[in-house]
Amino acid sequence: MLEKNRVKNFITSREMRVLEFNAEYFGISILQLMENAGHNVALEVATRFKPDKSVAIFCGLGGNGGDGFVAARHLSSMGFKVTVILAGKAKEISHKAALENWKPLQFLKESISTHEVYDSSLIPEITSGIVMDALLGTGTKGKLKPPILQLVKKINALDAFRVAVDVPTGIDADTGEVLGEAVKADLTITFHKTKKGLEDAKEYVGELVVKDIGLPQEFENLAGPGDVLLVRQPRPSESHKGDFGRLLVIGGSETFSGAPAFVALAALRAGVDLAYVAAPERTAYAISSMSPDLITIKLEGGHLNLGNLPALKTYMKTANAVVLGPGLGLHVETREAVKAVIEAVERAGKPLLLDADGLKAFAEFKRKLNVPLVLTPHAGEYTILTGTKLPEDLTERVSEVQKTAAELNAVILLKGPVDIISNGKRFKLNFTGNPGMTVGGTGDVLSGIVGAFLAQQVDPFEAAVAGAFVNGAAGDFVFEEKGYHMVSTDLLQWIPKVLDDPMSHLKVRKNSAKKS
Repeated sequence: MLEKNRVKNFITSREMRVLEFNAEYFGISILQLMENAGHNVALEVATRFKPDKSVAIFCGLGGNGGDGFVAARHLSSMGFKVTVILAGKAKEISHKAALENWKPLQFLKESISTHEVYDSSLIPEITSGIVMDALLGTGTKGKLKPPILQLVKKINALDAFRVAVDVPTGIDADTGEVLGEAVKADLTITFHKTKKGLEDAKEYVGELVVKDIGLPQEFENLAGPGDVLLVRQPRPSESHKGDFGRLLVIGGSETFSGAPAFVALAALRAGVDLAYVAAPERTAYAISSMSPDLITIKLEGGHLNLGNLPALKTYMKTANAVVLGPGLGLHVETREAVKAVIEAVERAGKPLLLDADGLKAFAEFKRKLNVPLVLTPHAGEYTILTGTKLPEDLTERVSEVQKTAAELNAVILLKGPVDIISNGKRFKLNFTGNPGMTVGGTGDVLSGIVGAFLAQQVDPFEAAVAGAFVNGAAGDFVFEEKGYHMVSTDLLQWIPKVLDDPMSHLKVRKNSAKKS
């Protein structure tokens, strides 16, 4: 499905981390992926060497080490004599799947010897003709530290054929940078797809072999909990107000006061520190009465107009991102003001999300902007934006959205039964959400979540993908609790739950599948 939309033949460490986490959400466990990886490594070694050669496998405490444990078990079953050198104490193995694969090795005393090396003086003498590096994987950043550093030096000093699992330890998988010291492999066996850094560090990689581990490429185009983990911000104890973003929401009119309030409240629940709502004066007072958490900017007049620009520019300077459009209305003066506001946002250099009436006004003069731009139309608004009716076929619909995103140099989040998110190059599909979310305001909640991520300087495509998943998942939790009798404020309380534990949606999804 959607084969023609694939363009990349390599994958970044961030994308791979997301893919592995999402695979578990879609039913392929990390334990299963680790089994496939380690087994493939063992098979590759067995095709090149006879079992009369012994193998020394240097393993880390994480997932890469787990691949090494699996390879050790399979090589043992093929008749190889195996030595496993663990970089640390077994009780320090924190990776759940790796720990599960360490346990069987303790019962294979005749064919596998294990050594826990938490000090360089504990490194055993190695006489094996094959040495395997399963110390650190694709997520490695920063200079190597003991005991890994000493083990890398030991591997390089051995007169043996060196095999690296996924990436040579000490090589940045994304850039090819040598992190102080790196394993010089004769053979690197990487998984699923090659990594850009491996192409740039060939003298350390040696021969490169890519092995399938049971991850369908289609999974790369599906939003999941991993996309949420990617954008989630750690909160150091020394954090200050404003460190996690200030969002300016420009919207509201005499008729629509709830829309911009939904945006701001959702942004606060998504973790932004401050949310300002700029709205016409009477509307702003109404919004202030909805929640003491909202800071309102009272604009002169009954609707957004050019006279409001000086007040807005002041807040654009302090805001980290802007959401423009919810509940704005389409008065003639407002449409003129939207164009001027967008120009001011560009001059301020702030990311911009356009939704609802802001998006409709933008359609009259649409162009590429020189700041990150996210557009969040539903099908009807997409037609207004482009003059094109979306096809029913999902593959054709994806192609259409990709084309428009490329033309506008924007991220488009097309809302629907299946959300389509594209930056013109990549795309993802989001399947969270339910028909109860046709109630007014859920799109405003979505804008607030994505706006919060933009204010936290998250990549616009990643912000839109994560926002779509979180918004839909929150709606699914509400559906499980209230059925289709939901209102948009119900979603707000579930946003933190999804952000803190995005995998929790798996239970809701399974329950929904049972009901259907």
